[in-house]
Amino acid sequence: MQIAVIGTGYVGLVSGVCFSEYGFRVTCVDKDGEKIARLQQGILPIFEPGLEKLVENNRKAGRLSFSTDLPQAVRDADAVLIAVGTPEGADGLPDLTYLNAATKEIAKAISHYTLVIVKSTVPVGTNRHVAKLISEINPSADFDVASNPEFLREGMAVEDFMSPDRIVAGVDSRRAREGMTRLYEPVCLNGAQMFFTTFESAEVIKYTANSLLAARIAYINEIADFCEKTGANVRDVAKGVGMDHRIGNKFLNPGPGYGGSCFPKDTMALQEMARQAGAPITVIEAAIASNERRKQRMVDKIVAAAGGSVKGKTLAMLGLTFKPATDDMRDSASLVIIPALIEAGASIRAYDPQGMKEAAKMLKGDIAWCKDAYEAMEKADALVILTEWNEFRSLELKKVKSLLKAPLVVDLRNVYKRQDMQQHGFHYVSVGRQDVVPGQPWIPDLNIEDEKAA
Repeated sequence: MQIAVIGTGYVGLVSGVCFSEYGFRVTCVDKDGEKIARLQQGILPIFEPGLEKLVENNRKAGRLSFSTDLPQAVRDADAVLIAVGTPEGADGLPDLTYLNAATKEIAKAISHYTLVIVKSTVPVGTNRHVAKLISEINPSADFDVASNPEFLREGMAVEDFMSPDRIVAGVDSRRAREGMTRLYEPVCLNGAQMFFTTFESAEVIKYTANSLLAARIAYINEIADFCEKTGANVRDVAKGVGMDHRIGNKFLNPGPGYGGSCFPKDTMALQEMARQAGAPITVIEAAIASNERRKQRMVDKIVAAAGGSVKGKTLAMLGLTFKPATDDMRDSASLVIIPALIEAGASIRAYDPQGMKEAAKMLKGDIAWCKDAYEAMEKADALVILTEWNEFRSLELKKVKSLLKAPLVVDLRNVYKRQDMQQHGFHYVSVGRQDVVPGQPWIPDLNIEDEKAA
């Protein structure tokens, strides 16, 4: 089976490369000639652990190629994956401009039976629209459409593709079901399960999954605020709740709010689709509003920790991307928090292991871009941890204290144990836990096991 992947963004590139790793011949297509030229040289447009090596290996093996020639790639393919961007439109729903354009080109190029697979995140009804559009443009086309939403986590995308929780396939014909079974047979041999359903159910599964996870994040963030007011420890609360097998412990880590390419866009899309369908989902509406408030609450927390004003102060900011193990800055909390602090009169010294290039395009003002975490701390009035990169988990605290003008650390990801910060003399502010203030007794957690791991 030969595969054409239309779109070399996050989903398309990871999917195409991983399919080639399973032995398929894959051509990844994009309109951006410069991007394709760089990919042909092995230069990736995204940072994703493990992906670069797979690209190198499969290009050398002749299974993976990159092209701007969509018609030729489609003519050669047995399966065509549409993985173009569907950015948020002005009405909150995905903008299908790129998807419609790709579908029209695919329709004109189909020359034999082809399985057209929509991997882009799309509103309910889109897969039927794609099928109708292809038939209208090329009435003689022999094809089927399948809805195949992706569930790749940035920073874990290769692993998620190779060993997914599930493979969702929306189909409306036996041929489409058989084609999807052949395509994913190597993945299923690794233990993955395929779930076949209708177009509409597959489309809704994607939005429901992401919105539910986003709602969990918004919920635990508000519980963290409640814990701060009552003296509870959100780590203990999350652990005690997560031990319930009906709930589980995933996505119960408080922080500055969710971001990235999926959760903000997908929650907004589900909200708008539900409103238009006459069945508003008020839980998701509340989660969206809560997440927007969250970023400003983190600004207020930083300002309060700095004594009520950051005017004329220098803040070291560690982490800019919306999560670790990615260079993705889309809807990162840093894009709200840092400009607000600059507007309040602060100077910023920033460092991120992978996101500096993208961050520099999106953040302006009084920002010094530093080569490492310790350079960012030099002569700063406070240290703020925004993203929980692993390299920030084992900072030399004595060195941190010596570099800062004041021993103030605002940890928005709860990376450190309060006991350690107490012993090193820091004024330590975290999320959902009582602050540690030099000279005041530290109140230990009752959950000793959790504190050792925290």
